[in-house]
Amino acid sequence: MFKGLYRISSVLIFLLLWEIAPRLGIVDAIFLPPFSQVAVAFWQLIITGELFTHISISLLRSLLGFSLGLSVAIPLGLLIGWFKGFEHFIDPLVQTFRQTSTLALFPVFILLFGIGEISKVAVIFWGVQWAVLLNTISGVKNVDPLLIKAAKSLGISKFSLFIKVILPASMPSILTGVRLSATHSILVLIAAEMLGANAGLGYLLFFAEANFLIPKMYAAIITMSLMGLIVNYSLVSLEKRVLKWKEELPSGT
Repeated sequence: MFKGLYRISSVLIFLLLWEIAPRLGIVDAIFLPPFSQVAVAFWQLIITGELFTHISISLLRSLLGFSLGLSVAIPLGLLIGWFKGFEHFIDPLVQTFRQTSTLALFPVFILLFGIGEISKVAVIFWGVQWAVLLNTISGVKNVDPLLIKAAKSLGISKFSLFIKVILPASMPSILTGVRLSATHSILVLIAAEMLGANAGLGYLLFFAEANFLIPKMYAAIITMSLMGLIVNYSLVSLEKRVLKWKEELPSGT
């Protein structure tokens, strides 16, 4: 129990300072209200059901864009990492695209798909590609050469080598990319919802800010942070289960 309290002590201290600073006049309470007021606004969003409506809409958009992004990025990353000729051909295009800001392309998606759901899913699809793609490529290219040589010495086919050696060995790197992209998908969606939406957490944040509902605005920000934490730790748990077969190397090796 003591260990658990110690782990969250920094958060508790931060919230305490947040509560005290506006009340002592250290910061302007109009722009940064005490945490207790934000907590009340957060609770009101919960009991009215408004918060869950916005969360469900944002999660659905994120899940669609994220799933579509993974379905493209992982196979493409495996191909680029495995076939050097294809890597030399496609790498200049990949490097050009990944340097382009996702949010800078959002107006383009609106022009192509309108201001509805498709444009928001499309911008998430685009934004989640790169962390997964680059980590997949890196995972394939950095497989231990000794594993590959050992498998080849047993007369294994190229397809079996890829399925039984390359793919499992590159999985930790792929899952790291998935975690990074999952969090990024929420951030991109929030920004997209602020630019054009009538529901979702981004819309809630923009509406509260525009109407000077400051405690409600901070409640929306806290909700986004909690969502990011939940998604991250859920994927960490999934990663541990998927990689349960992986043995830890003895210390000093």
